[in-house]
Amino acid sequence: MRALFLSLAATTILAGIAQAEPAIMPLDRATILAGSPFDFKIELDQVHAAADVAVTVNGQPYATVFGKPAEFVAEEKGKDGKVLGSALIARGLSIAKPGDYTVAVTAGTETKSVTWTVYGTPAVPTAKNVIFLLGDGLSVAHRTAARIMSKGMHDGKADGRLAMDDLDHMAFIGTSSTHSIATDSANTMSAYMTGHKSRVNALGVYADRTPSSLDDPKVETIAEALRRTTKKSVGIVSTAEIEDATPAAVVSHTRKRADKAEIVGMIYDVKPEVVLGGGSAYFLKSGIPGSKRKDDKDYISLFRDAGYTVATTATELKAADGSNSGKILGLFHTGNMDTKLDRSFLKTGTVDKFPDQPGLVDMTQTALDQLSKNPDGFFLMVEGASIDKMSHPMDWDRAVIETIEFDQAVGVAKEFARTHPDTLIVVAGDHTHGVSLIGTIDDDKPGTEMRDKVGVYDDAGYPNYTDADHDGYPDKIDVSRRLAIFSSNFPDYYETFRPKMDGPFEPAVKTETGDYVANEAYKDVPGAVLRVGNLPKSADTAVHAVDDVVLQATGPGSDEFKGYMEQSDVYRVLADAFALGAAQK
Repeated sequence: MRALFLSLAATTILAGIAQAEPAIMPLDRATILAGSPFDFKIELDQVHAAADVAVTVNGQPYATVFGKPAEFVAEEKGKDGKVLGSALIARGLSIAKPGDYTVAVTAGTETKSVTWTVYGTPAVPTAKNVIFLLGDGLSVAHRTAARIMSKGMHDGKADGRLAMDDLDHMAFIGTSSTHSIATDSANTMSAYMTGHKSRVNALGVYADRTPSSLDDPKVETIAEALRRTTKKSVGIVSTAEIEDATPAAVVSHTRKRADKAEIVGMIYDVKPEVVLGGGSAYFLKSGIPGSKRKDDKDYISLFRDAGYTVATTATELKAADGSNSGKILGLFHTGNMDTKLDRSFLKTGTVDKFPDQPGLVDMTQTALDQLSKNPDGFFLMVEGASIDKMSHPMDWDRAVIETIEFDQAVGVAKEFARTHPDTLIVVAGDHTHGVSLIGTIDDDKPGTEMRDKVGVYDDAGYPNYTDADHDGYPDKIDVSRRLAIFSSNFPDYYETFRPKMDGPFEPAVKTETGDYVANEAYKDVPGAVLRVGNLPKSADTAVHAVDDVVLQATGPGSDEFKGYMEQSDVYRVLADAFALGAAQK
């Protein structure tokens, strides 16, 4: 056994100093829609002459299969000007015939091969419309907490069901990126919207080694595929900045999700018929109060000139919904929109600056009203963004209220599908959070230590939220016996065991050394407990979990969702529903 261990260790050491393999993009096991444009790149670790590089596809010269040669870059350079090696790049390739394609490269001692699967779709669409609802960070605990807080429970059974509870097809979805088991909203949503896995922070590209974030090998997004093959309309709705990772993934190509000014340009290039959310700061030209652009491009005017009705408040959105333009750009905040709890109930956050923001339900309804005017159908992406944005700082009550609002948007989609049965509804998260619901917190228990007021097992009982006005939201969240929700991962912070009524929670603050320490603003809250973090000291909030996402769906084509699937597999179901690869089959 010792000899085996030493042999394995020696092999590992030798592997660490062995010549690295070339990188081929798309990567091994990539799934590619027939006829869908993609960029092809090979990165070599050494400098070669073009004549010394051989590339084949299924044993044939690659240019014969792809229909054109790649550009040869003898010396590809990094950020510091250092030569990284040679490269081959071909833009806008496509493969019409479904099947497996093995790409092999040989350049001196560097060799590698990958295999892609090119797939076609049914000749006839199964769905006219697709409504893709994405709860950012949506985890099982969010759903359970939303059901209990919204519907109530007694005698061991829920007193009602969420709209998403009755979607009749389900799958577990793997969320990992191309370089890590852990993930973010950019590469996860990008996998849904392109059918290709990507790297953390990347949208619609395979991450390469060059300094520019905008020249990486591109893959086609669903919006681009719809523009290429159909006359369907496209809609994007989010409570985040509309150029944030999740909504951006519908249209964008960049290795850096922070390229928000450039992403606005990508949205404009595709021109979805409906764009509703926050993030006006990147639409406003520089010099205008609130703008975050560094140029004079005025995208508000550009969209207006392209025939869009522009709305900046809920009142204006309602008026725009009654218009016949068919195109609406709604931007209701310079940044992320306020949460439902702040916007509708507490009137905190930035509601004083943006007092007339629409909610996710209203935006979803408006989008459906407009998009359904197209006789050819539509694709609509709806994001409940702040489930994630409130889960990072462990502001659980806001996160759960966001989940309730998201579920009500699912209800709007279901009502639409009731009269439009040719509609596929998909509900999923892009990733999960390390959040668990473990019981209740009861203020009426004796003592001053708040941790002693946490009830688990039989001692948990039931929370005492009420909903007298039957709007689906609790009349108040700071009830005396409420849900006990905690994170599995955290920086140093003070756990208060209470709702954060004064505004979103800020668990940790940065020191002069760059590390984060517990925010002492919460130190004197009665019963607060210092929790020493289990994350690196560079972390200021909780992080995403690697756990699988639960996806549910209903409508034509939804039976393809089953078992375990990769996020990139989800795109194939959407492509099948719309028959996006039919012409190439």
